[in-house]
Amino acid sequence: MADPVTVTERPGGKYTLDVKNGRHHLFADEPLSFGSADIGPSPFEYLCASLGSCTAITLRMYAGRKNWDIENISVTVTHSNRKTADGDTQTVFSRVLNVTGNLDSDARGRLVDIANKCPVHKMLEHGNVIETRLGEAAES
Repeated sequence: MADPVTVTERPGGKYTLDVKNGRHHLFADEPLSFGSADIGPSPFEYLCASLGSCTAITLRMYAGRKNWDIENISVTVTHSNRKTADGDTQTVFSRVLNVTGNLDSDARGRLVDIANKCPVHKMLEHGNVIETRLGEAAES
């Protein structure tokens, strides 16, 4: 299980946040056009980063097990919404894999299959449960 992530409002912009997991300190924010300071990625950009990071790591691990000669892996992820035939909104993540190295056509053909096995891809693809509760109020 991953370390807990705590997100706390901070001065700077209307929606500026500190994001901490005990080892790292990041920022999340919304763009200037939303009235904030744009000092970090938006929540949706972090979600795209999570999918792209997991994909690149999964590909690198698989390449290592197969002793593939891969020089560099880059994954670009975008997010959008589209309407389905029944009028619902569907979330779409588009992922482009850029892999440089000495790979034969069979190995290159496996890249998409392996990318689709990354744990974040699987989590996003399946239904999830989000449990929310109110914590104890902090004393002022």
